[in-house]
Amino acid sequence: MHGTLYLIPTPLGDTPPAQVLPAETLDVAARLRCFVVEQAKSARAFLRQLPMGVPVQSLTLRELNEHTSPAQVPPLLAPLLAGEDVGLLSEAGCPAVADPGAELVRLAHQAGIPVRPLVGPSAILLALMGSGLVGQRFAFHGYLPVQADARQHALRILEQRAARDDAAQVFIETPYRNAAMWQAIVTACAAETLLCVAADLTLPTQTIVMRKVADWRGHPPDLARRPAVFLLYHAPTADRPRARHRP
Repeated sequence: MHGTLYLIPTPLGDTPPAQVLPAETLDVAARLRCFVVEQAKSARAFLRQLPMGVPVQSLTLRELNEHTSPAQVPPLLAPLLAGEDVGLLSEAGCPAVADPGAELVRLAHQAGIPVRPLVGPSAILLALMGSGLVGQRFAFHGYLPVQADARQHALRILEQRAARDDAAQVFIETPYRNAAMWQAIVTACAAETLLCVAADLTLPTQTIVMRKVADWRGHPPDLARRPAVFLLYHAPTADRPRARHRP
């Protein structure tokens, strides 16, 4: 029989795991001996905070990240195919969401390997919950283009989609480019568009602020080196009527 691939969330920052992860998630992670991780160093730091029962150095950690070639992913299924349970860890938050682990999960399904996602913090959902924007309909877009012109074009498209679909548009940025992203948003988007910036979620320094773009202008938030989620919403207008959604 195949082993089970457990998708194990991790804290979004330096918060102790027991503060944001339920007991079952911690218990499952503590009994595993084989992991696929985004970065071995940070994964070991996380696992050292759990009651593993064995030295962390004795665990098997195989990396899956942006440097992993497509040909290197299928061999990561070998322990699962041999009957061993494996944990998939992201750098922060939920594995396989804006995370290279999604490819491993897809291959596991194709191979008939059971996949079990565990409960833990999702920056996307926490930001949406705290934004006050449309929680029933939203789209997550990951990272937007880095090049300035392409990024502003992408923001205008998201603004149009928000009005067309009556849905919040959610995206993220690398922390050191947060300030540039904020500036692009307040430059590209209409004054009445709503922008929520959620930073350091679940940490003592957490901030979640939602304002009109007009009210953000001239008041940049301090986002230096802070993981952040951005959310845009523009209410439907006469020329872009509210989309109809079936129950």
